[in-house]
Amino acid sequence: MDQLDPQLGYIVDNLERKIVGKRPLMEFMVTAVLAEGHVLLDDVPGVGKTTVATMLARSLDLSYSRIQCTPDLLPTDITGVTIFHPGTRQFEFHPGPVFANLVIADEINRTSPRTQSALLEVMEEGQVTVDGVTHPLEPPFLVVATQNPIEYEGTFSLPESQLDRFLFRLNVGYPSIEEESTILSQSDHALPLDSVQSVISRQELLERMRSVRDVHVADAMRSYIAKLADATRSSPHIELGMSPRASLALYRASQAWALLHSRDYVIPDDVVKLAPLVVKHRLILSRTSTNPNGHLVDDVFDNILRSVPIPPLAK
Repeated sequence: MDQLDPQLGYIVDNLERKIVGKRPLMEFMVTAVLAEGHVLLDDVPGVGKTTVATMLARSLDLSYSRIQCTPDLLPTDITGVTIFHPGTRQFEFHPGPVFANLVIADEINRTSPRTQSALLEVMEEGQVTVDGVTHPLEPPFLVVATQNPIEYEGTFSLPESQLDRFLFRLNVGYPSIEEESTILSQSDHALPLDSVQSVISRQELLERMRSVRDVHVADAMRSYIAKLADATRSSPHIELGMSPRASLALYRASQAWALLHSRDYVIPDDVVKLAPLVVKHRLILSRTSTNPNGHLVDDVFDNILRSVPIPPLAK
């Protein structure tokens, strides 16, 4: 098994100080940051979704903001608004909470599609346009959105264009009996979030993010990702397959995962491990392939993964 990069592994260790028993999740979150991708945490209430995002921001020395999404939330509540000042007779832009390195969008499916769409430009291009004026955001920029997959009343499904902008769709999951016992035993002396110290500077993080693109990807690995994408588009069970954005997301995430695991090259296991997290939420099944439990997309994509030959390991 690959050892984590010492510096990046220290970030994972720091996250585990507060989030018990979720090391794989922590590794995926750090990978998303390195790959400059956004994350959708899709799980039931009370499992620590917001805590994960807050701990990540504090560990990385990033500014962060939290948006509580509600049906009456307006796009300008996210992006900001231009206000006219009679005294100076000038318009002044007041930035919204999206102007942070890490934005936590809690219960994103509770706000209207109009407000959800306010995040599209900023998630893709790292900038906000208000009243015809473009305002760039300071890198790095990451959106961590949460939603409850069980509760449907008063919610709005995320459109495909928005889902396609999330690098990963992750589940936190319930703790095991042993992990929950540890959580309970630590509750009287829990580490306050505001006491969590950063373990890497913002400048160091930006340098590590830039080094992701230097991770070598063999021609066979690029071809493998392209064949996976083509298999989703040609499958009779899938109406909407992987977009080129999805292929690029899988490519970049594989590079980041390799860097996290102290390698300067991508191996097939990287792509196979990350593909379900990158791809499944972007697929739309054909009408004849849907079922009420929503599990068939897992089966369809797992079959595609098994059907596309994995290339031999080549540096």
